[in-house]
Amino acid sequence: MRIAVVGAGGVGGYFGARLAAVGNDVRFVARGRHLAAIRERGLLVRSPLGQWEVPSDQVVPAIADLGPVDLVLVAVKLWDTEDVAAQLADAIGPDTRVISLQNGVHKDEVLRKALPPEAVVGGACYISAAIQEPGVVVHKGTLQKVVFGEYGGEASEPVREFLRQCRQAGIEAEVSDDIERLIWEKFVFLVGLSGATSVVRRPIGVVRDNPGSRALLHDLMAEAVAVGRAAGVHMDAGYAEDRLGFCDTLPASMSSSMHHDLTQGHRLELPWLSGGVVELGERFGISTPRNRTVADALAPYVSGTPAVSA
Repeated sequence: MRIAVVGAGGVGGYFGARLAAVGNDVRFVARGRHLAAIRERGLLVRSPLGQWEVPSDQVVPAIADLGPVDLVLVAVKLWDTEDVAAQLADAIGPDTRVISLQNGVHKDEVLRKALPPEAVVGGACYISAAIQEPGVVVHKGTLQKVVFGEYGGEASEPVREFLRQCRQAGIEAEVSDDIERLIWEKFVFLVGLSGATSVVRRPIGVVRDNPGSRALLHDLMAEAVAVGRAAGVHMDAGYAEDRLGFCDTLPASMSSSMHHDLTQGHRLELPWLSGGVVELGERFGISTPRNRTVADALAPYVSGTPAVSA
């Protein structure tokens, strides 16, 4: 397949490199120091499952440089989604499919505003990977899974072929006939994990072991479940309890990417996580006080660590 990966960070770099390793024509869109490093010496992906190298000529600086492709994987931060969607509008063909592996539940709504609705395929990924240094992506652990599916229809041939290529590449992959529910289920967990670890500024072990912060973790997820159900998503009313039990199985040292970004002074995806729950709660008439508190408490850090006034 001819595959474009928009965003060559942890997620895009890992999955794109593995797809390229089995003969797919994969092109990556990168920028900044990461782009410069890949152009100089290629992209290196290290994982407990192996090591993969992508040649320097497989990276481009802009979507306009990609050429025609069968499938696009979107793996940029959520604040870049609108810009990416606008650029893709003139770059994809009539049979191209676009799969976002981003966090949150707003992403496909944004993509569908700029692209033909049938081009947008729902997707979710489960992996811990990040840029270790420019040009180098590191996969932590062995979990590496993608799930994707058409909205309200049978899987198209590009989607079925992508499933075949993922499995050939050793990526755990499946097609779902209820992708919206799966995206929301991942969202519920991320809202709880990101919000609680960021506000407490400690990993999940500390959060879950304290009664007060454990209750916060649960309530953040419960509000997201209530909003999802009000939006028509087929989630069990007790799904937050299920995810709380799942949190008890995680390594105590595990945290969230938002907590990491907060401690590093980087921009946060907060407006699409706890902030997204608040916005959707207002849309559907659901009260979300716990997520509102998290969104308000972290608001000064959304654009990075604020400067201290004299």
